[in-house]
Amino acid sequence: MEKFKFYCPTEIIFGKDSELSTASLIKKYNGHNVLIVYGGGSVKRSGLLDKICQQLSNDNLSYMTLGGVQPNPVVRFVNDAVKKAYQANIDFVLAIGGGSVIDTAKAIAHGLKYPQNDIWDIWTKKITLTNTTPIGSIVTLAAAGSETSDSAVLTNEQTGQKRGLSTPFNRPCFAIMNPQLTYSAPNYQKACGIADILMHTLERYFAKEQNNYLTDYIAEGLLKDVITQAPIMINEPTNYIAHSEIMYAGSLSHNDITGLGRTKDFSVHKFGHELSAKYNATHGASLTAIWSSWARYIYQKDIQRFCHLGKILFNIDTLNKTDETIALETIKHFEDFFTSLNLPINISQLVGKILTDEELTYLTSMCTDNNTKTIGNFSLLNYQDVYAIFKLANH
Repeated sequence: MEKFKFYCPTEIIFGKDSELSTASLIKKYNGHNVLIVYGGGSVKRSGLLDKICQQLSNDNLSYMTLGGVQPNPVVRFVNDAVKKAYQANIDFVLAIGGGSVIDTAKAIAHGLKYPQNDIWDIWTKKITLTNTTPIGSIVTLAAAGSETSDSAVLTNEQTGQKRGLSTPFNRPCFAIMNPQLTYSAPNYQKACGIADILMHTLERYFAKEQNNYLTDYIAEGLLKDVITQAPIMINEPTNYIAHSEIMYAGSLSHNDITGLGRTKDFSVHKFGHELSAKYNATHGASLTAIWSSWARYIYQKDIQRFCHLGKILFNIDTLNKTDETIALETIKHFEDFFTSLNLPINISQLVGKILTDEELTYLTSMCTDNNTKTIGNFSLLNYQDVYAIFKLANH
């Protein structure tokens, strides 16, 4: 196990009716004038937005609402929101939604401390982030784990770049997690969320570091739990146990605890970011579309790792089988699992067509910053490797 520093100060309020504590939590973290950020109309149709607004009014908290956050949130929306929030003297940002909404809230919170600057300057580290505005979240989709993570992702619609920013300032003050608030999400969104949860742990699990047993057990337990609960969650839309297990896993998967003591890889996320930025694909689906191709390209880097995981998660019968056969069966089991959730396992299933060589070259260039960077850590990938994996997935 390598040395590490773990910092996750987010207060988690989990369970039925946990959203009833929203106003008191905002006050606890010195909020007075609140910007409520949300996505589409579901939080309005469900009555959740009105419920929160009434709660804030009853506790003498001022607020303004801002809806319209889209999947794969964009820079322009954040910059416009910062201007409105700054003029309204906002001192607390509350996200009601999933990962895209929470990431947007994080960006707005940062921008409020730098109102004269484009948020992309913070994202590209032209400006060093040294302060932020307090934020909290009410989670309505178990997926990205943004409610406890140190990361957030934005897309620059002018350049086509989709980039993440990792900083301790991204950790929210609190996360309200009532599994019942995730019941109404469409099954496809739930499935994409499940994929993202798995990938956040898989991208930490496949690492160069060895003999990191406790972190392995935590990661393997999370993966097994999600794979077990996922079909129940999809087939039983009001099953509290399944929804609560998946929701809790989402936070643990991306608050860094499943990767302590080793380096992250996150190359599959890099592939997925370029696919979703170019084709506006749902994030989780972009990951499943590429993961098995990445795995088949690099599995020989640590074939025993793949074999071990296959035994743990899928109870693969290893009798009279080579390690290579077991490793490839492990990858196929993941593909079958994704397919069972109606998620894509290649690019054509994701975007509805086979990409041209020109499109593959564009994606490869974006992924490697025009052949100036490698990606990944478990298996370092250069321009040629990235192109080969995109091509392998292009069917």
